[in-house]
Amino acid sequence: MEFRYFDAHTHAHFPVYGDERDEMVKRAADEGVGMITVGTRKDTSLAAVTLAEQYEHMWAAIGLYPGHTVASFHDEDELGVVGQNETEGPESFDYDFFKKLAESEKVVAVGECGLDYPYCRNEEEKEIQKVEFIKQIEFADEIKRPLMIHCRDAYGDVADIFKARGTARSHVMHSFRGTIEEARRFVEMGFYFTFGGVITFRPKKDGVNYTDVIRSIPTDRLLSETDAPWVAPVPHRGKRNEPAYVVEVVKKLAEIKDLPPEIIREQILENTRRAFSIDI
Repeated sequence: MEFRYFDAHTHAHFPVYGDERDEMVKRAADEGVGMITVGTRKDTSLAAVTLAEQYEHMWAAIGLYPGHTVASFHDEDELGVVGQNETEGPESFDYDFFKKLAESEKVVAVGECGLDYPYCRNEEEKEIQKVEFIKQIEFADEIKRPLMIHCRDAYGDVADIFKARGTARSHVMHSFRGTIEEARRFVEMGFYFTFGGVITFRPKKDGVNYTDVIRSIPTDRLLSETDAPWVAPVPHRGKRNEPAYVVEVVKKLAEIKDLPPEIIREQILENTRRAFSIDI
């Protein structure tokens, strides 16, 4: 397959795709889209690896999403309809389980993991998220894979954790929504940044101007993603998102960077090779 685009963060293995999964994956392949399908806890990480092993153009990330380290709402897109509207119990990072999963050559990242403070009801739950995040930082260092970092309202704490520990490799800030100043701090640490469909229809959110932030980040640190099945880009708003739609994200990144689409497309592929050590 000739790779033309790359979706660095999707959830192709989630049950929301059901019987339409094979067609969805084929549409991505027809567009030349490679992808990393990302786990969020033990069962979804296993599903990510199982699916990735079936396709030439798919890889997997394995880890524990911060929202699952505390009691959280059941998302049927992610976990299926069983237990709908029920509260999911907290999960702790299971080293032995994830170490076994990491034996697959398809595992190219650890995550999505990180800090998500809106999930937390008190300071104790923030500390739980930090403990589980640090476990995964240590795990990623051990297996020599980058982290796929999810962060909301916690960029300062994430940066402080790495400042205190140092960083052994260039990690990835998934769906970055921080300020220019926060972006610069992570650029100095050697991180990469993914952006998804939101940049095609919402230039500003919570006081953050995505256009200005993206322009401030060096082009050789940019990655493209969909975070499918959520946040479909224009012109697919209102539809269930899928990896093939990453083409629209790349077009928008080229527009924001004032570069020809072909230049940004090739640069993102090169960035992907470096970030994840993927041969595409």
